Amino acid sequence: MADKHHRSIVKGATWRVIGTLDTIFLSFVFTGKMGKALTIGAIELFTKILLFYLHERMWMRLAFGSEEKIINGVLVKEEKHYRSLVKGISWRIVGSLDTFWIALFVNRGSVHAAQTAFYIAATEVITKVLLYWLHERAWLNVKWGKEIADTKS
Repeated sequence: MADKHHRSIVKGATWRVIGTLDTIFLSFVFTGKMGKALTIGAIELFTKILLFYLHERMWMRLAFGSEEKIINGVLVKEEKHYRSLVKGISWRIVGSLDTFWIALFVNRGSVHAAQTAFYIAATEVITKVLLYWLHERAWLNVKWGKEIADTKS
């Protein structure tokens, strides 16, 4: 089974809500300013939806950690737990780089702008890998938006 485009969009949006709330919280912790935290979260809301969608589509093309089986004449793709972990790590690299550059931009002019941006992005590595893994595992149980390949000919 493969994900349809609309499933990838909705999956990306649900992740973005979780991810943005986490970024706003971490940005507030490290800047002490709710305005800056909300600005960082608002900017990344848009950049990361696009980046996540592209990341999802790329991972759909990779066979790593997945196995195709035919069950009752239907081709089914099973994903292993380690695939979700590696996929989460690869996304976190992309996502943390995005957060770093956004936080650096929002904090420009500050003496510690680069340090603050680094702290926010580095802390995300820990919080978001766990949150992403949980999100990914939950979506494996959602059947909506999957294409079923029929192998009966």
